[in-house]
Amino acid sequence: MAATTTKLGRCLQQRRTFINARVKWVGDPYLDEAVQREKNLKQLLSLKDRIISSPSKSLPLSSLSLLKPLLNLHVTAASFLQKYPSVFTTYQPSRSLPLHVRLTPQALDLHKEEETIHLSPLHRNAAVQRLAKFLMLTGAESLPLYVVDRFGFDLGLPHDYVTSLLCDYPDYFEVTEVNGSGGKTLALSLTSPRKSLAVSEMERREGFINGSNVKKGLRIRYSMNFPKGYELEKRVKNWVEQWQSLPYISPYENAFHLGSRSDQAEKWDVAVLHELLYLLVSKKTETENVVCLGEYLGFGTRFKKALVHHPGIFYMSHKIRTQTVVLREGYHKEFLIEKHPLMGMRHRYLYLMSRSGRAKKQDYAKRSSQSFDLQNS
Repeated sequence: MAATTTKLGRCLQQRRTFINARVKWVGDPYLDEAVQREKNLKQLLSLKDRIISSPSKSLPLSSLSLLKPLLNLHVTAASFLQKYPSVFTTYQPSRSLPLHVRLTPQALDLHKEEETIHLSPLHRNAAVQRLAKFLMLTGAESLPLYVVDRFGFDLGLPHDYVTSLLCDYPDYFEVTEVNGSGGKTLALSLTSPRKSLAVSEMERREGFINGSNVKKGLRIRYSMNFPKGYELEKRVKNWVEQWQSLPYISPYENAFHLGSRSDQAEKWDVAVLHELLYLLVSKKTETENVVCLGEYLGFGTRFKKALVHHPGIFYMSHKIRTQTVVLREGYHKEFLIEKHPLMGMRHRYLYLMSRSGRAKKQDYAKRSSQSFDLQNS
């Protein structure tokens, strides 16, 4: 009897019932706004960090052309600076030196407040735990630094996290050399297993509701939210209902033994994606980052398929010249539900950036008025 039960379980693990129906994409104006309003923010903060890391807290204007590919700018660095006069300003240190760029006093004040958050013990411990859980996804416990770097901003890590954060937690992390597809590469690894952290947000909620430790194999269901007017086809809706009833497998377990095309495997794929996005302070990241992580871990195209199959859990925004994956449950309309201190700081940077636009319009209006006066004098 036991052998028969085991055989049946294996058959269920390999079973694929997703119907051949198109799951349509429908735009969500609220989540698109959440993505759109952060246009140029990451690039601006990266440039700010490079300037502030210089001993003189400034950079020669002539050196900025080298930063365009490093900052992923779509215009020249000089043009980018000119868009945000409330954040960046130019000056000449002396007659013998070329023009330099530095932060405005307002931007410098925001940077100092941001640094205070990064240096606070509470935030540092929380960042370390987020990073450790990120490394623990699928039981990997190690990722190449180039993969970690892709998620550093979204994880809320300081730009120089290797030297400013990791070095103070040698009992957690170590940087090692591993073999990659292109030869040896540096990787970030956990020094020892952290089993106490291997509890997903979905499991934590289930334990909170039931008032006990979560048992394996529970049928934990995901909350689903759709934009107004969105309706799944009946057969897709029926499949989703059956899929929701499958056992939940922790994203901190290695479940690659499941048939990669099975419904149960997809339930695990979604568990990994859900936990990944929940760990991020913005509850979103560029799709390229997710694909890069998935390819390294061995998911291939499975992450892409899971994102498409479950528009009630994940939203794919096509704003700001890229594709962004958003965890729907992390937002109420266009607003984050959990307000992380760093996100509060980023919104203040956005406000300062918006002041640049108003200042430029006022300056243009003033110059136009002066030109009109001269023509009529």
